[in-house]
Amino acid sequence: MQYMLLIAANEAEEQQIPDADMVQMIAAYGAYTEALIQAGALVSGERLRESTKATTVRVREGKTTVLDGPYAEAMEQLGGFYIIDVADLDAALHWAARCPGAAYGSIEVRPIWPTENMSGDECTAAA
Repeated sequence: MQYMLLIAANEAEEQQIPDADMVQMIAAYGAYTEALIQAGALVSGERLRESTKATTVRVREGKTTVLDGPYAEAMEQLGGFYIIDVADLDAALHWAARCPGAAYGSIEVRPIWPTENMSGDECTAAA
């Protein structure tokens, strides 16, 4: 079963991390990614640019609004993700706990809802 591990952290706090600690964190992510690969669990994963580089699009009553930056203010911002393929939620939670981001932020574990399993009615209801 596939799960997305959403990595969230406080960007302002991350900017305060000393360079030597940042080098260690990057190395930890490299080791974590390699462990996912060796376990055959990694489907994909990417680091995201800071939330100030985001653009948010909303459509309400037929009118499109485009906002620079994140739409909502939050204590933590989405910084990256992994999509993993593991046996069950327990395995996904195990990998989430091993993610370096769990030590300073949070990892949301969310099951992937494959689109090929959705009927037209489910797509309409999910939208």
